[in-house]
Amino acid sequence: MLDIKFIRENPDVVKNACKLKHFDDHTDEILALDARVRELKTITQNMTAEKNKISREIATAIDKAPLIARSKQIGEEIAADMAELAEKESLLSDLLLRTPQIPDASAPIGDDDSANVEIRRIGTPRTFDFTPRPQWDLLDMNNWWMPEKIGRICGARTYALMGEAAELQLAIETYVIQKLISKGFCFVECPSITKPETIFAAGHFMGSDMSVMDGDVFMLSGTDRCLAGTAEIILNSLHSGEVLNEKDLPIKYAGFSPCFRKEAGAAGRDTRGLMRIHQFNKVEQYIYCTPEQSNDMHEHLLNNLCEIMEDLELPYRVLANSTGDMGFNKVKMNDVEAWVPSENTYRELGSCSSIGQFQARRTNTRYRDANGNMQFCATLNNTGIAMPRALIPVIENHQNADGSVNIPKKLQPLMGGRTKIGGKH
Repeated sequence: MLDIKFIRENPDVVKNACKLKHFDDHTDEILALDARVRELKTITQNMTAEKNKISREIATAIDKAPLIARSKQIGEEIAADMAELAEKESLLSDLLLRTPQIPDASAPIGDDDSANVEIRRIGTPRTFDFTPRPQWDLLDMNNWWMPEKIGRICGARTYALMGEAAELQLAIETYVIQKLISKGFCFVECPSITKPETIFAAGHFMGSDMSVMDGDVFMLSGTDRCLAGTAEIILNSLHSGEVLNEKDLPIKYAGFSPCFRKEAGAAGRDTRGLMRIHQFNKVEQYIYCTPEQSNDMHEHLLNNLCEIMEDLELPYRVLANSTGDMGFNKVKMNDVEAWVPSENTYRELGSCSSIGQFQARRTNTRYRDANGNMQFCATLNNTGIAMPRALIPVIENHQNADGSVNIPKKLQPLMGGRTKIGGKH
């Protein structure tokens, strides 16, 4: 959430952010509520002081009745004002939770992903001397999955990898985790079960009514828990309510967890194959730092994912996401997309996001700077790898005419030295 002081001093900036990100603008209402809240606080403080003064006078007064009557009257007025104050503070809090983060000036302005700007492209899509097979054909012919059987058992948008494809997925996850550890990230195996308020603290949903999550989040009926859609949710709250030391920043985490999403907003999209499913594994990069470190950390996270794309020997491109595509809580965002031969296009494999102090205000995660002042941390996140989505470009780009798949050199030690899998043995 934004600092109310910032909103008071920069209402036009906030109004413009709402416009650029296509969210309702509550700025004027926020300012009116804020003014009334401050007024009520002053009134109740003054009246409480007067009531305390009268209480002291009652002790020594000869005629106590008028003072007692006045004290009672003031008490009733304070109670009424406190009730209004609680109501106004609740409304103000809800509207602050509906106000989006301010996008960075460098972000392309646009309504949706059609306004995203390609900033670099690495690698050349392979020219095949045969017709490349789509992911599902490669999985079918190599007996690497059982979609119909799993669909009957578990329902739509579920999957189970088998044999060498399952080994390859594990090898990719292991490689990425080891790479991030070598870069100073602390590995965290995160739980997938969490509390709804933890998801809200990450700033992915607006307002204070947690029922808005029902379309996207799997709630665990009969409990106060739900399933997280990313390890970011857990990592974001690891230092909730804490005061960190500036000398310890940045703090870098590599979180791994199974992730769960309803994909309710994606009805009819990518229903075949491994692209859009209810459960998947993800390695998530997450950083706490000072606001001054944020730009460097953004490039650090982005470069890590780009290196991973190159280690997997995938052609890819990097996009600058537009204001209308970057989402509610982001300052800036870059998508990394890998080439998918069967679709003759690039598909997103990760998103690098700077959040500023937006999440830390929700979790009250602060640090003490060199001057001893308390500041809110800046936070950032980026995908390390999401599986099995990343498996799609890996097996399609590295396939051979017989249906076998070449293993990228960096992964071969984790695959027992094998150079290829599948095909005719």
